[in-house]
Amino acid sequence: MMVLVRSIDRLSGISGVVIAWIVFPLILATCFEVFSRYALNAPTIWAFELGYMAMGTHALIGAAYTLREGGHIRIDVLYSRFPEKAKAVVDTAGYLFLFLPVVCWVSWGLWDYWVEAYVNNDHSGQSAWNPVIWPFRLVFFLGYFLLALQGVAELVRCVRFLTGRSSARHAPDG
Repeated sequence: MMVLVRSIDRLSGISGVVIAWIVFPLILATCFEVFSRYALNAPTIWAFELGYMAMGTHALIGAAYTLREGGHIRIDVLYSRFPEKAKAVVDTAGYLFLFLPVVCWVSWGLWDYWVEAYVNNDHSGQSAWNPVIWPFRLVFFLGYFLLALQGVAELVRCVRFLTGRSSARHAPDG
């Protein structure tokens, strides 16, 4: 089981590091748009859509990495005062009854959303550029699928901690 958890952690780590680099083309495109719009008085037709697609891709694919690193926002007025075992119980219940059902349900729906866009050759309709939208919708699905996988890894880690088979309930650094 830990081989699966380590594989999921590795996949989340690789996807997070790789997708972090999408920020640089986004910065370049935004700077080009600002220069083109204000210095040349010739705005582009593609910058808006490229921007929201790049940021959306960055956020969606990076979500699994963020979960692995414990970087998602947690409102922990009470949780922070709990002992580690109680935190693991809360986390296990959260993953089992809220997180995984919702993320898997959304992933399932996003698969259909992607297939429909691919089959119909849908376009964005947001600008004059009007690119096909199925690659971005595939990113939606992949982001939630990776998040679901990382949720499974976190659940396994919590269960191992609660059953005494592990002394840590978080992913090791690295």
